[in-house]
Amino acid sequence: MQETAFCLRFGHLLPYSMSDSNTTNFTNPSTFILLGIAGLEAAHVWISIPFCTMYAIAVLGNFTILFIVKMEPSLHRPMYYFLCMLAVTDLVLSTSILPKMLTIFWFNSREIDFSACLTQMYFIHCFSAMESGILVAMALDRYVAICDPLRHSTILTNPVVAKIGLAMVLRGSILVLPTPFLARRWLYYRTNIIPHMHYEHVAVVKLACADIRISSYYGVSVVFFVTCLDVLFITVSYIQILRAIFSLPTKDTRLKTLGTCSSHLCVILAFYIPALFSFLTQRFGHNVALHFHVLMANVYLLVPSMLNPIIYGVRTRQIRDRLLSLFSHKGT
Repeated sequence: MQETAFCLRFGHLLPYSMSDSNTTNFTNPSTFILLGIAGLEAAHVWISIPFCTMYAIAVLGNFTILFIVKMEPSLHRPMYYFLCMLAVTDLVLSTSILPKMLTIFWFNSREIDFSACLTQMYFIHCFSAMESGILVAMALDRYVAICDPLRHSTILTNPVVAKIGLAMVLRGSILVLPTPFLARRWLYYRTNIIPHMHYEHVAVVKLACADIRISSYYGVSVVFFVTCLDVLFITVSYIQILRAIFSLPTKDTRLKTLGTCSSHLCVILAFYIPALFSFLTQRFGHNVALHFHVLMANVYLLVPSMLNPIIYGVRTRQIRDRLLSLFSHKGT
């Protein structure tokens, strides 16, 4: 009874035309329907403008980072290889959600095949885990560069960087792989409406009228194994980095060395703070307005993808100088 009541509670979120046609009994529907931002349907076109702008900046910025690193031999170093991995991950993450979001906003196209739903869910969570892992790899690079600079080139060789990148890909792919298969196991009936703009694991399995504790526990375990351990590793790395920095002889040297970490620290905050806030509101924010849940779930995916190339473009001198030289050549 508890699960059935939970499925029925979404009925008040639907537009009247949907509520009647999509709450009849069925089992495992072939399609799901996204509501978008429930209650703000009249403003969908206006809401699409900032999201579309963020996506355009994310695509332009990350492709620019990839182009500059490829074209500039002096940037063929571990830090910038990890930055390229981050750019690719951001491009995949933002592209996984934005096209469908815009079809909802602009064309009111809400339906999607159940298999496509599970595929989108997999890509979102898989590449989120990869991005977290890449931030750990970048913390490792900063740790070696500051705490053991003479051995940096011998420790983080190109094969080692490639193995780290492959490990991050395999970790994200394997850990998230069971989630769509678990979601496919459950029975979905009474409604195929998801009050969301994309398919998150929690949003989908909550529609199942069954005991979803396996999916719920596994989802929490993945979050703990990925996010909590990654944050712990990054924290330990930066404790050691700060100890090394404050042991330097002069204030100018300390500030200069700390400046080499500032871009990475900003990217860490831009990724983890919105993600943590979205996770906590999903799990515990039962009194938070639904449209706020939906907006935060999209902000935490799009904002880091937009900010990361801006942060590195502004705060990394080599990238900034290369970018300015490109524009100056075009001007002449």
